[in-house]
Amino acid sequence: MNATHSDPTVQPVPASVVETVDAADVTLSNPKRAVIALGANLGNRLETLQGAVDALEDTPGVRVKAVSPVYETEPWGVEPGSQPSYLNAVVVVKTTLPPSSLLERAHAVEEAFHRVREERWGSRTIDVDIVAYADVVSDDPVLTLPHPRAHQRAFVLAPWHDVEPEARLTGHGPVAELLATVGRTGVEARPDLELRLPE
Repeated sequence: MNATHSDPTVQPVPASVVETVDAADVTLSNPKRAVIALGANLGNRLETLQGAVDALEDTPGVRVKAVSPVYETEPWGVEPGSQPSYLNAVVVVKTTLPPSSLLERAHAVEEAFHRVREERWGSRTIDVDIVAYADVVSDDPVLTLPHPRAHQRAFVLAPWHDVEPEARLTGHGPVAELLATVGRTGVEARPDLELRLPE
């Protein structure tokens, strides 16, 4: 710290202090790792995905640790060409929130971006799905963990594999093997599009 006696409340916080606080936060609060899938196929898709990443980071008790590359994918479960294509990404967070609270936050983010749930597999401005929460296994219909269809979805597995090549999906095995089984048909990397890790 410098030796000036100016008002400390108006000084920028040194990066070293921020890192120390972050480390203390991680140590004291025993955070859990969670994997969250994002998808959007209406409006400014990239801007919406970035907004969702930023909103998660702004959540007390949530720290965004990794953001995947962006993929463009064909809509799931509908007639080809009947909907715009999706942009998809995966975010890895550390959180002290229990799964139920993290789900509430995911729904709040969707509502903030005017997600409308009119039909299953319908177009949406944003989809925020909890794929996995630590090694929790739950068949609660409100929040099934891990996500019951994640192991079948290349648009979840491909970006997740990019940020965590050694990741495992509880109950299903290594993400790399699941992705090899499912294949990448209809899932295209978009290196021209990038999501920023919140600062």
